[in-house]
Amino acid sequence: MAGRSRAASALALAPLSLVPAAAFPILFLHLEYQPKVHVGLGSTTVGIELSDVAVLAVAAAAVVSGVRDGWDPLRSGRRVWLFGGIFLALVVAATIYPLVRMEHYHLLTHAVTAAKFCEYGLLAPAMPLLLRRRGDLPPLLWTAAGWSALASGWAVLQFAGVVNEIEGRRPLQREPSFVGIHDFAALSSAALAIAFAVFLLGRGSRHERSLGIVAGAAGAIGLVMCGAATGIAGSALASAAVIAIALIRRKVTTRRLFAVIAVLAIVTAGVLLMRGGELVRTARAFGIGSNPKAGHGIESYEERSLLMYIGGRIFLDHPLVGVGWQGSEELENYQPYLSDARRRFPEAPQIAFPAPEHAWGVQNAYLQTLSDLGLLGALCLLALVAAGMTLAMRATLRAPPDALVPAVIGLLWLLVAAGVWNGVGLVAGIPLDALTWLGFGLVGAAAAWADGADG
Repeated sequence: MAGRSRAASALALAPLSLVPAAAFPILFLHLEYQPKVHVGLGSTTVGIELSDVAVLAVAAAAVVSGVRDGWDPLRSGRRVWLFGGIFLALVVAATIYPLVRMEHYHLLTHAVTAAKFCEYGLLAPAMPLLLRRRGDLPPLLWTAAGWSALASGWAVLQFAGVVNEIEGRRPLQREPSFVGIHDFAALSSAALAIAFAVFLLGRGSRHERSLGIVAGAAGAIGLVMCGAATGIAGSALASAAVIAIALIRRKVTTRRLFAVIAVLAIVTAGVLLMRGGELVRTARAFGIGSNPKAGHGIESYEERSLLMYIGGRIFLDHPLVGVGWQGSEELENYQPYLSDARRRFPEAPQIAFPAPEHAWGVQNAYLQTLSDLGLLGALCLLALVAAGMTLAMRATLRAPPDALVPAVIGLLWLLVAAGVWNGVGLVAGIPLDALTWLGFGLVGAAAAWADGADG
């Protein structure tokens, strides 16, 4: 009777295990394309987007799963949940302590973004509760691969000038698809990481080969279309981890090893050509596309270096706890360094310098952690990452040979996110947030499977 009851429970929970897969496309959709409601809150507004509903739906489903089938899957990842909670608590505190030293800190605005940043953190503990068995993971992986394929196809149409992108029709440029440049890089790198895991660690079944082909092709094309070097960095970290695990577990073959390296090399060359303009000139030679429109925003390495210089100066003057959550975007904090920045970067265009109408921010999550949250924030983040990586490696090395692919995906997505965060500041409610917390969540799920909680 007990066995029959457990089987019935597993069947009853099956629909809940599909919730992350159903939420994935919404989480990886640019806010411009999402239905939303804006509610006034004092001097600011609160935007409630469809992605917020998706996050809360995943969290609610996880609570239902925990109540119905127990909370045991959370035990294996308790250090990750602890350090994640501490880091998010510091983010909340960092919206308050700037009021002590700053006269014009926009408390309500930053409190809203801090709340959204913490909201996405709910994705992490939800994964072990919803994906209780290794067999629950494939729908999420197939959704990620399929959504990446759609995004890459849409980006190709944007590149050819057939469809508009976020800022209108801008053919023959780096394309954001319907995600956004760096979030598109994160999605594409995540798909490519799935392919690397399948080809080096998989069992070679027809199902896995099909997943690997779709994910690999979609990820490779997407990375070239977005032209984001941070995506290459994330993919390089993920491929290095897969190769290392394959060598340790004696799963690697020379042919597959060189295939992974070759794919990464080809994609890297494509991104370099895109950044250097060679793909654009070749496309125009064949009559593809039309004259591009000028971009708006920070795109060049020099412009990003300028913002990082300002962020570094802010940190050096406020090393312990920084200037508060997103305080580096406040005029009061970056204005003292503008004159020095102009002398240091005399060739940078005027629009590259932060101003009240376009604060820009540091645009590097690690440096912004230092400038906004100080050494305390950096230590909390380091503790969280270290806990996640340690748990991921333990789960991966303990996984049986036929379960290596599901066990390693969380680790690979964390490494992809680690690379892409080099080109993005601490922005709340973006797909890269979702990928990061999903990575931590899948690490926790893999640890629970390795500890015997796989039902």
